[in-house]
Amino acid sequence: MNRLARLLPQAHVVLDLDVSSKKRLFEQIGLLFENARQIPRARVFDSEEACAAQVRARKVRAGDVLVIRYEGPRGGPGMREMLGVTALLYGQGMGEKVALLTDGRFSGATRGMMVGYVCPEAAAGGTIALVRNGDRITIDAHRGLATLHVGKSELAARRKSWRAPRRKALGGALEKYARLVGPANRGAVTHSGGKP
Repeated sequence: MNRLARLLPQAHVVLDLDVSSKKRLFEQIGLLFENARQIPRARVFDSEEACAAQVRARKVRAGDVLVIRYEGPRGGPGMREMLGVTALLYGQGMGEKVALLTDGRFSGATRGMMVGYVCPEAAAGGTIALVRNGDRITIDAHRGLATLHVGKSELAARRKSWRAPRRKALGGALEKYARLVGPANRGAVTHSGGKP
């Protein structure tokens, strides 16, 4: 991976189908190198709502890797679960034809190729914040890897120009939480006692 960026340098959870369905799913959306003829392309959304709108409009294609960012502990704030989007995808018969990668979270009801809890999150400037529409991403559930196929120099240029999006004023406890919360892999706590 000398020229590729790991999207998952810290914590993440890969949720996938039962063993009998895995191989078929991987072959359908080409997420493993040995099965891939084409490496899937990213469709990037800066909120769950933006992604859900595209799914409702049936603008998601088989083979897409949907990237939902700014839904982590700080960006959400509070790590909302992405069950709404996954339910929409399955309702349209797309659940086994796409993958979803997010710094948000999933519940036990989520199924399909879903990668959550990506750290560092987008709001903290993690690699997920640098993904652009059309970037190629591979996900290897067996090794717990998601790889962004972007060269180091391009990634460095993106990191240099990245700025966190402006957020509407939250006020009160949510604003304090967003300012103080640590990463998901340390418990998303607001004190220094979180453990990796």
